[in-house]
Amino acid sequence: MGSDGVRLGGDLMDVTMAMRRLVRRRLRDAAPPPDLRPAQVELMVVVDRNPGMSVAAAARELRLADNSVSTLVNQLVRAGMLRRETDPDDRRAARLEVTDAARRRIADWRDRRARLVGARLEELSEEDRETITAALPALRRLLARLAEPTDGAPRAVPNGEAGGGGDGDANGDSDGAQEHPSSDHGGEA
Repeated sequence: MGSDGVRLGGDLMDVTMAMRRLVRRRLRDAAPPPDLRPAQVELMVVVDRNPGMSVAAAARELRLADNSVSTLVNQLVRAGMLRRETDPDDRRAARLEVTDAARRRIADWRDRRARLVGARLEELSEEDRETITAALPALRRLLARLAEPTDGAPRAVPNGEAGGGGDGDANGDSDGAQEHPSSDHGGEA
C-alpha cells in the first residue's frame, strides 16, 4: 500500500475516533441512570441487532471471552437492560433479549447524538456539508471492505451504529457497538 493510503487511513481514523470521543463525552453527562460502561452498551446494541443470541455468540461478535460477556450480561440483567431466557431447545443455554428500557435508552442516545452532530453540521458551510454528504457512500464502501476477511486476519464486524456507526453508548460512549464497534469500547449506540 502506498504512503498516501497509509496517511489517509491514519488521518481518517484519528478524525473519526476523536469525533466519537467528543460526542460520547458531550452526551454522557445527560444520560439517565443507570450509568453504563461502554462495553455494557456495546453488548446491548449487539443483542438488540441479534435478538435471542447466546452469550457465546455475543462474545464472538464482540471478540471477548465468554466469561467476560457473561459478567456483562449479569450486570445488565441486574440493571434491567437485558433479559436472559432459557433456550427451549437446550436448557443449559441462555438466549438474550434487550428490555424495552434498553431499546428506549439506545434510541434516545442515537437521537441525541444525531441532534448534536446535526447542529454542528449546520454551522459548517454548505460546501463542507456537501463534501461530507458526498463522502458518505465511499465511507460505507470502505466499511464494507474493512469487514471482509483479509489474509487470514480476523474479520472486523461493522456494528451498524455501533461501529459502522457502533455507535456507541447510551451514556454517551459505542457506534455499538468496533473502533471496537469500539476498540475504545465506545459506549452508546
